[in-house]
Amino acid sequence: MLIWINGAFGAGKTHTAFELLRRIPGAHVADPELIGFALHRMQPPASRRDFQDLPQWRSSVVETLHQVERAHPGPVIVPMTIVETDYFEEMIGGLRVRGVDVRHYALQARPDTLRERLSTRIAFLRTGARRETWAMQQIPRCVAALRQESFATHVPTDDRTTDQVVEWIARDAGLVLERPRLSRWRYQFRRLGVGIQHIR
Repeated sequence: MLIWINGAFGAGKTHTAFELLRRIPGAHVADPELIGFALHRMQPPASRRDFQDLPQWRSSVVETLHQVERAHPGPVIVPMTIVETDYFEEMIGGLRVRGVDVRHYALQARPDTLRERLSTRIAFLRTGARRETWAMQQIPRCVAALRQESFATHVPTDDRTTDQVVEWIARDAGLVLERPRLSRWRYQFRRLGVGIQHIR
C-alpha cells in the first residue's frame, strides 16, 4: 500500500508522514523531492525551474515508487504536494495502472491557518525563509486546486492535531497504529527534529 499525503505548503504533510512512520512498524517514507533536487543539481542554475514540470521527474517518481512499493512489505508513505491536475493523473494514475494500491489524502487548511504555520516556521528556522516565502505565495493556488473532488480524500486539519490527523488516515486506510501517542514534550522534541532534518 502507498499512502500519498498531499496538501498545501504548511498543511502538515511531513509531520503527518513521519508520525505515521513512527507509529507503524515496518512503514517507510519515500520523499519525491529528493529526485527533484538531484535533477536540479545536474542542471546549470540558470536552467532550473520547478522540477515538477520536468517529465523525467514525474516518470522517475512513478517508477521508483512502484519499485519501492513492490519490494517493501509495509506501507510506503509519500509526503508530496501535487496540485496540477494533469500531473496528478499522470502520477497517481500511473501508479494505479501498475497495480499499486494508492490511498491519496489531501490535507486541507484555511489560508490564514497556512500563513500562520509558515510564518512560525520562517521565524524559527530563519534559514530557508526564501523558500517559505515562496511557499506562502503558493497558498491561493494550492488551496483552490486541492478543494476539487479529483483530489479527494480530503482531510480537514484546521482544528485537528497531528495525532488526530494520523489516526484518521490510519482508520480510513485500514492501518494499525501499534505505537501510542507521544507525551506533549516528547512530541514537540520529535517535531523539532523532523523540522530540522527537512530544512531545504
